[in-house]
Amino acid sequence: MLNRREILNLAATASVSGGFAASAAQASGDADTPFQIIDSNVHLFQWPFRHLPLDTTGKLVDKLESLGVEQAWAGSYEGLMHRQMAAVNDRLATECGRHAELVPIGTIDPTLVRWQNDLEQCVLQHQMPGIRLYPGFHGYSLDSPAFGELLNESAAAGLFVQLVVAMEDTRTQHRQHQVPDVDLRPLARILPEAKGVRLQLLGARLRPAELRSLSTLPGLYFDTSRVDGTDGVPALCRAVPDGRVLYGSHAPFLVPEAALIRVHESGLVDQHSLAAVYAGNARQFHRGARL
Repeated sequence: MLNRREILNLAATASVSGGFAASAAQASGDADTPFQIIDSNVHLFQWPFRHLPLDTTGKLVDKLESLGVEQAWAGSYEGLMHRQMAAVNDRLATECGRHAELVPIGTIDPTLVRWQNDLEQCVLQHQMPGIRLYPGFHGYSLDSPAFGELLNESAAAGLFVQLVVAMEDTRTQHRQHQVPDVDLRPLARILPEAKGVRLQLLGARLRPAELRSLSTLPGLYFDTSRVDGTDGVPALCRAVPDGRVLYGSHAPFLVPEAALIRVHESGLVDQHSLAAVYAGNARQFHRGARL
């Protein structure tokens, strides 16, 4: 297993050595089976509050490619503040269409009057595999009847749902736009009653008691973007049923190398588990298998 310095060195030279995943496999003595990587949590366009180093699509795609990411599920920063989601999702689909690695994930705001039309557009016009929700930015709780309705309609349409728990640490937010982490407690009531829902939490930083409670819920998945500590990802994998942890970098808000380090540096994650977290679990989640 590679240590942090080796991972950083590989990431720095990946563009000339064929990608981080292949380089990591070679350095680990497993050159015949390089890791494939699917990043379930990236965004395109401009973060509203400051410029980010990789906030143009070309730069972000080049970086992800250099690290061996073969596919990235992309939401739109425009969906945080805009109120015309049809236009937001049109622009996202068009931009992703220019890059084979990018899969567009539409934004739905269930507080808007015509959100059902926006959902239909994601399915019929853009053939998106999933949608992304921002309750903190859009001002609703998970107790909202519209949230439950949206989950059910998404499941009926064959879509997975990504729920953004947090985009930014509350300590660094703009003082005029404070967005607390989403309260996840209503999921304990909602998910056992939902049929066929595949729901992934993005950007969740969970206390042990929260994780124990959430880990028992059917159809609930997690990403790696805000997992802390060298044992964070293995601990998350141990705490939830097999297949529920998907790689997510939260790029470009966070540098994608940081996510690779969090996932890869711990010797407690074996090669099979790494392959599952990097890509296998995402493929299963994408094609509709509900664990």
